[in-house]
Amino acid sequence: MLTTKDRVETYKDQIRAFLASNFYIADADALQSETSLLDQGVVDSTGVLEVIGFIEETFGITVEDSELLPENLDSIQGIAQYIISKKN
Repeated sequence: MLTTKDRVETYKDQIRAFLASNFYIADADALQSETSLLDQGVVDSTGVLEVIGFIEETFGITVEDSELLPENLDSIQGIAQYIISKKN
């Protein structure tokens, strides 16, 4: 059984891979986990919808309207933490 820390790292890897394959990122490995995806221009408002679709399909969770918050969706770390909170 993976620890929460291991699960977060696994999720971060999956999120980074999704972002690299669906959005233009010059160097996905250089993208810091805490970096704002919106501020850095990695995703825009339409891209957020793609990220939500990825979360729902990949992790089998539903993103509620009330959960569409920057702390949940604006960084790789935030997305990973959000997924952990929804799966617990």
